[in-house]
Amino acid sequence: MGIEDIRSQFPIFKPSPNGSSLAYLDNAATTQKPYCVIDRLSHFYAHEYATVHRGVYALSQAATSAYDMARCTVQAFVHAKHLSEIIFVKGTTEAINLVASSYGSLIPEGRSILISEMEHHANWVPWYQLCRKQGLHLKVIPVLDDGQLDMDAYQSLLDNTVALVAITHVSNALGTLNPIRSMIEDAHRVGAVVLVDGAQSSAHMPVDVEALGCDFYCFSGHKCYGPTGVGVLYAKKDILQKMPPYQTGGSMIKTVSLKEVTWADAPSKFEAGTPAIAEVIGLQVALLFLQEIGLDKIDQYEQSLLRYATEQLIGISELRILGQAPQKGPIVSFVMGDIHPHDIGTVLDTKGIAIRVGHHCAQPVMKRFGVSATARVSFALYNTMQEIDQLVEGLIEVRRVLG
Repeated sequence: MGIEDIRSQFPIFKPSPNGSSLAYLDNAATTQKPYCVIDRLSHFYAHEYATVHRGVYALSQAATSAYDMARCTVQAFVHAKHLSEIIFVKGTTEAINLVASSYGSLIPEGRSILISEMEHHANWVPWYQLCRKQGLHLKVIPVLDDGQLDMDAYQSLLDNTVALVAITHVSNALGTLNPIRSMIEDAHRVGAVVLVDGAQSSAHMPVDVEALGCDFYCFSGHKCYGPTGVGVLYAKKDILQKMPPYQTGGSMIKTVSLKEVTWADAPSKFEAGTPAIAEVIGLQVALLFLQEIGLDKIDQYEQSLLRYATEQLIGISELRILGQAPQKGPIVSFVMGDIHPHDIGTVLDTKGIAIRVGHHCAQPVMKRFGVSATARVSFALYNTMQEIDQLVEGLIEVRRVLG
């Protein structure tokens, strides 16, 4: 499938009546939606909508079947061993909070949680809160000048006090692709479990949780061309059995009486209330869309975009890229001399170029590099070399107007 064929499946990229089109380069924040996802959501709400797992009538049974099939698709997408290891959540943030609240409650006082300096706030603040609540110690892996993790420091921090390592697969602020598999192996040697924040990897490269060996892996639907309000937590079956419920209410119980309440088995135990039915079904279509194109092909194409963008951007006067690790996801974060990133984004917007500016919910790594904010471009399967040329022309104009 060629790039034009791919772009034709996204209505937002249709040229406007005056011939202008959007160069959307904010995919690390959220991705645009193909017709197949939009149409599936619309059709479900218009013709198939009913609640799931309770109704004996045909409409409810059909909705239940569609919802349950989505879990099978997610299982195959991440290569989980058991269907019960797939938990539907609102997104990566809720997934991490679920683990921090539920599994975290089992960690004894005095133990440590190990994270990195490059983590998104969603993989920092829940652990900070847990440590304060339970008398745990929060330890942080530093970042080197090129944006890689300091692996020597990781080895020294990784002692037998560490109960859990929470690490991003790909940094949303720097693009760094971390050596997850070896980090997991090292953590397991000291008896720690590992949570991988896959928000920036799941739509860009094949993910095999069994091969990685991680204990938890999570991602958001809206970053994978699916709807907002839905995400996935993968967790090993034996770990889920030990974990207490995150929320209580309907659907997550086995029995309720005045004297006792017993919990349903996973995944139901962690999915209280009426689920995001349409969003889960939309996520299934988005993941099938990705699988049809092929995650390997997507990775190769986006890496070519990353290489080309990096080559072009480093030629712009006073532009400095933060994060130049040898292995990266399709993200480039940069500053331009004294020009504020918000001004860069504003000028580019007048030229139909959408980028991200700010601290990217990663203030610790901004502080590490001595900046308060950066401009960030992030690529997806529908972006083109021509859009990168358009970006470069826009940044040259930024330099002319504001430099």
